[in-house]
Amino acid sequence: MSRFFSEKYKNLVPYTPGEQPKDTQYIKLNTNESPFPPSERAMICALEESRNLQLYPDPECRALTEKTAELCGVSYNEVLMTNGSDEILNFAFMAFCDENHPAAFPDISYGFYKVFAELNNVPYTEIPLKDDFSIDLNDYKNINKTIFIANPNAPTGITLSLEQIEEILKSNPNNVVVIDEAYVDFGAESCLPLIKKYDNLLVCQTFSKSRSMAGARLGFGVGNKNLIADLNTVKYSTNPYNINRMTMAAGLGVLSDELYTKTNCEIIAENRENTSKKLKEMGFTLTDSKSNFIFAKHPKINGEYIYQKLKQKGILVRHFSKDRINEYVRITVGTKEQMTALIFALNKILEEQNDQSC
Repeated sequence: MSRFFSEKYKNLVPYTPGEQPKDTQYIKLNTNESPFPPSERAMICALEESRNLQLYPDPECRALTEKTAELCGVSYNEVLMTNGSDEILNFAFMAFCDENHPAAFPDISYGFYKVFAELNNVPYTEIPLKDDFSIDLNDYKNINKTIFIANPNAPTGITLSLEQIEEILKSNPNNVVVIDEAYVDFGAESCLPLIKKYDNLLVCQTFSKSRSMAGARLGFGVGNKNLIADLNTVKYSTNPYNINRMTMAAGLGVLSDELYTKTNCEIIAENRENTSKKLKEMGFTLTDSKSNFIFAKHPKINGEYIYQKLKQKGILVRHFSKDRINEYVRITVGTKEQMTALIFALNKILEEQNDQSC
């Protein structure tokens, strides 16, 4: 770092994104992107809007906010559109966390929670998951902290039920509970209906996964109108034009093509279940993922070895070095053809390992 870098950030460890290599054409199963292109309507709308790039975008993002609110069954003033769901999460750390309202989140979850806490100088607690990687509800009851929970969780894919989330909400009436639903469209149940009942609930979602728009950077938060007003204060104090014109237009396009989204999610869920079955037959242990990825380990081969060997064979998956999960790899669910290639490569790796053991 330079001698000018602020002391307040000297110990900051930034988030590490998944690999985006340029040297080789890989089958990319490492960053939970959709294997399908965006909706044709999204692309057409974005192209048309490119003619107006000399003008600032609508800071209210009114048309897209109205459409998103309609889809979610809420009011216009209960939605805030953001530059990816990462931005709504950062806004939440800025708006609802401080020395008197520290943050709490699982020790194994989305890595950005810790980064946002440290970036915003927020005291935080990482609450250990149970041995099976599930959340113990008792750890989150009456804790007097701003709570962040990914549901489904990443990288495990494990979900909480609405009843379990409601228990956390009821026991923390004076603190905001943020439920990050980035992967909810692949088999989990959204807690969006609960915002009508609990004024301390903020639900975050994204267009990156189920709607094939990771490259466009579009997310949103849904909550009580007063929570959204707080978040708008932060937004207008940092970047009022946070969503560009083409992304707004693409968002409107894909929301008018919900059948495309629904069909893709069903295909991904089917591919996940089929691949999970084959992995189990090969001896892998898996979590019960309801997301667009699989979290798996093999009793005879560690996660780092699997990751490296797959990379050599032209397939990227994600490996984490954290002690409790370093035996696992996280595998994004791709097309049927991509998953067939994955299984073929893993069988080869297992054969090679067996040959070396003989």
